[in-house]
Amino acid sequence: MSGAMTPEYLDDLIRRALAEDAPWGDVTSEVFVPADARATATLSSREPGVLSGLTVFARVFQIVDASIGIDLLARDGDAVEPGAILARVTGPARAILRAERIALNLSQRMSGIATATRRYVDAVAGTSSRIVDTRKTTPGLRALERQAVRDGGGHNHRFSLSDAVMAKDNHLAVLAAQGIGTGDAIRAARAKLGHTVHLEVEVDRVDQIEEVVSAGVDTIMLDNFTLNELREGVALVAGRAVVEASGGVTLDTVADIAATGVDVISVGALTHSVRALDLGLDVEVQLPS
Repeated sequence: MSGAMTPEYLDDLIRRALAEDAPWGDVTSEVFVPADARATATLSSREPGVLSGLTVFARVFQIVDASIGIDLLARDGDAVEPGAILARVTGPARAILRAERIALNLSQRMSGIATATRRYVDAVAGTSSRIVDTRKTTPGLRALERQAVRDGGGHNHRFSLSDAVMAKDNHLAVLAAQGIGTGDAIRAARAKLGHTVHLEVEVDRVDQIEEVVSAGVDTIMLDNFTLNELREGVALVAGRAVVEASGGVTLDTVADIAATGVDVISVGALTHSVRALDLGLDVEVQLPS
């Protein structure tokens, strides 16, 4: 699976979110807002950041009521400042109020991820390292969150367990318990796999590197290595595999990690602990005369 944010995936996700938010309708609007009232809503940024999820924002309103008009004034991936007007929405007031929270929740989270990603990407600018995400995503929202990483200038790791072979410490422990060497296991796996399947193996010690690389991996992950160990690891691999650094990466450390010469830096924090970007939707209701 590519992990693309397909129309089918997006519509299903939005419909489930709307059903969760108002399973039997919006009783507040039905009580206080006349059925024929109309509204104009303006989406703006309340802090600096990078946009993501504007297309998602628009689709929420379209699903709630196809008659709603949406004018997008910015694009996903744009850097914005406080006060920037991003979109205007016009249509039936009840429908706009019905869609408001879900549209904001999704676009704010995606923009928060894009903003965090851009900070990491900027921190390693001028190096050969690329910033990638992990599978530490919100269940059910992975495709949206992965799109947000791309909007922030980052790259995606494997989308799911089905996309690539990635042997980590727990897998290697199972092999060791069976008396199977890591190198032998990698060669056996390679013989079984199709030629297009990517093979990655995680190591947590320098002395594991040669056995793993010699067995024919595509990527070797150096997990929780010190900077000196990363430099040594890059030298030992010597271009025979892609070198990924992982574990405890922060904005304070990522530039030094990139300077060691690793090809990829995976950052779980891009999705698992990011703060949503503060976007506001100001609604003006026009009552019928």
